[in-house]
Amino acid sequence: MVCMISIGKCPLSDPLPILHKYYHPGDHIIGGIISQIYIFSNEITFKKYPSPELSAEHIHFTASWIYLASMELLFRHGRFIPNFKCGVKNNPVAVIGGPNSNVCLHMATILCGYKMPQLIYGSAPVMKNKSEAVFFHRMFPNGAQQYKGILQLLLHFTWTWIGVITQDEDNTEEFTENVLPMFSQNGICFDFIERSPKQTVFSEIIDILEEGHKILTIVLKSTANVVIVHGEIHTMVTMRMFNWGSEFENKPLKTLGKVWLMTAQVDFTSFPFQREWDIGFLHGALSFGFHPKVVFGFERFLQSRNPTLVKEDGFIQEFWEQAFECFFPSSDVDKINGGICTGKEKLETLPGTVFEMNMTGHSYSIYNTVYAIAHALDVMHSSQYKPSHRAKMNGGGWNHMNQHKLHHFLRSVSFNNTAGEKISFDQNREIEVGFHIFNWIILQNQSLVRVKVGRTDPEAPSDKLLTLLEDAIVWPKRFNQARPLSLCNNNCRSGYRKTKLEGKPFCCYACLPCPGGKISNWNDTDDCFQCAEDHYTNNNQDGCIPKVITFLSYKEPLGTILATSALSFSLITVLILGVFIKNQDTPIVKANNRSLTYTLLISLLLSFLCAFLFIGRPEKMSCLLRQIAFAILFSLAVSCLLAKTIIVILAFMATKPGSKMRKWMGKRLVISIVLSCTLIQAVICTVWLTISPPFPDADMQSMNEEIVLECNEGSTLMFCCVLGFMGSLAIFSFTVAFVARKLPDSFNEAKFITFSMLVFCSVWLSFVPTYLSTRGKYMVAVEIFSILASSVGILGCIFSPKCYIIMLRPDLNKKEKLMGSK
Repeated sequence: MVCMISIGKCPLSDPLPILHKYYHPGDHIIGGIISQIYIFSNEITFKKYPSPELSAEHIHFTASWIYLASMELLFRHGRFIPNFKCGVKNNPVAVIGGPNSNVCLHMATILCGYKMPQLIYGSAPVMKNKSEAVFFHRMFPNGAQQYKGILQLLLHFTWTWIGVITQDEDNTEEFTENVLPMFSQNGICFDFIERSPKQTVFSEIIDILEEGHKILTIVLKSTANVVIVHGEIHTMVTMRMFNWGSEFENKPLKTLGKVWLMTAQVDFTSFPFQREWDIGFLHGALSFGFHPKVVFGFERFLQSRNPTLVKEDGFIQEFWEQAFECFFPSSDVDKINGGICTGKEKLETLPGTVFEMNMTGHSYSIYNTVYAIAHALDVMHSSQYKPSHRAKMNGGGWNHMNQHKLHHFLRSVSFNNTAGEKISFDQNREIEVGFHIFNWIILQNQSLVRVKVGRTDPEAPSDKLLTLLEDAIVWPKRFNQARPLSLCNNNCRSGYRKTKLEGKPFCCYACLPCPGGKISNWNDTDDCFQCAEDHYTNNNQDGCIPKVITFLSYKEPLGTILATSALSFSLITVLILGVFIKNQDTPIVKANNRSLTYTLLISLLLSFLCAFLFIGRPEKMSCLLRQIAFAILFSLAVSCLLAKTIIVILAFMATKPGSKMRKWMGKRLVISIVLSCTLIQAVICTVWLTISPPFPDADMQSMNEEIVLECNEGSTLMFCCVLGFMGSLAIFSFTVAFVARKLPDSFNEAKFITFSMLVFCSVWLSFVPTYLSTRGKYMVAVEIFSILASSVGILGCIFSPKCYIIMLRPDLNKKEKLMGSK
């Protein structure tokens, strides 16, 4: 529709008559008629192109008729003489174009050459010629704001897997090339992007159906539950054909439950033959658009319209015949269908799918457009111009200078319309209003109700652009009023992570369990993450549980058993020491150096008591003492056994005639052996304490569910040196004892030393792999067990035979028995 506003001899009056709803081809019955409106006071004339004999359905916004209508606007009313202006009467001052973008694009070719102000109430065309764009004022809000609102809506509902249907028009290129990539950058994927066929003439309806069937097949197979529809006001005609075709596939669109998300350019329109078609597939759809304010008197005005009262309106008669399915006697409409029109039919009796009594968004834009021009002209006329200039404007010519001034006043126009809404343009000559979000509800009688469920605020930050009343939304019946999901696949639940599928969009992915020790506590996480050191993963790997602090305690069974064992063996050692002291003058006690025996028993006693340093909560002092005390005491004990063995060997060699070994016999040798071995171990321990001493530590890694309080050895190398020296000393003692075990004597202690060293070496050789294979408090338990076992081995092998003789066989505890004979 092209609407022309011109200046006559009478002042411009109330422009409400321009808002005849049936003028608007976007309101349910597409007429495809290029119309021309002249406003002179209260008089409205309406002229159609082409001639009445060509039905409205046969033409759809074709370029040739738009060019013709645009040229006709520039010449005297009723006469068409190109390149000539015959008279100055009824010259146009502005043109209202729409709703199709092609209408505005084609009329710009003619009108921009005359610097004609053009106001667009529908889809804005993509102007490649920037010089022509300055003549446009857009009553349609900024498109970028709408696309950001759609993106926010998709992200709000986490609809990341969608389909897109666009109209095969020039202005959809920008949407495909610029807007859709913006969606992809924000995590939106597309199952399909299809172009619906361009509507031209009625004869090509078969081609439209064929192209539509291809798109319908894609929609039916798609797993996306949300489909964005971007098009023009007549796109609904094609969508209704999709639904009509789906019924032949035995898969009606309404049973699939797709959520149609329509841009503001799309409105409910149809061909006359579609009026009985089911529109249930639109139930639960969402659309962006304008929210028209209630215009006082508009409904009463519509009720007063009929063909008999408006003789000069050539379009209303044709609309009346199509809407009420009747014909006027003088009409060329096929008289087979319907009865005779009386002209007294009431518009309010028409179904909502044919005609709505409420003002739609596009009609409201026209309403505001007319008022904007009226206010701009009013301000322009009331400005303080020279009397001669004013007279020229009122009575003479309307020239390009006046049109240029009108551009200026249009840019700065700001007013409150009769509905109470403020209307103004921004610096880009676009109206400064936001979009509203509507929920389409289809009632059982096929009536369409649009419910406002949200809006966009052009002045709000980008992350708060959208305001939504989610609880007010009615979804398609398939979803049973639950929020629809539109995902390529199910969400990866907690405990899983996403992994890319080759050859699929990034929204399509598989789910893999988190590896051990990692969790994911959100759906659709890209990667799992490690719990804090003092936490561990639960069985589902979707949460972290605090670790339990643990150490070898006296209160737990293992600690109690080890402590009791250490205490018991300590008491046994004390008893043995008491027995030996009590019988210190007997031959068996005096044999093999009584001082060494006491020293050995005391070292074993302290070794048993040393186990208590390993039990309980690790402290700084206990960590410093435990390994040092253990190393020195065991070195002392083993060195005592080595000294005993060497004495046995020297004693045997000294009995040979002429032997020089007698001079080595005595306490000095014993003290030298014991002190030298013990001092070497003491030096190693001193170096260890100097370089890197043991300290209390918390091991959070070894045990999955526990924090083990332990003594960190500080320097592992020095710990190995301590054990290495002790092991070397034990092996050397075992070797010497093994050599001396068969020396002739009635009581050869070397045999028992051999057994004790065999036990000692076996325990500590098995200690190394066992210690390294255990974790936490069990490492400490292994070391305590090795200390007790090796000490018990020495105590049992060395002293049990002697205690047996002392306590049970005192008859053998005599010198002549011990000396023996060959």
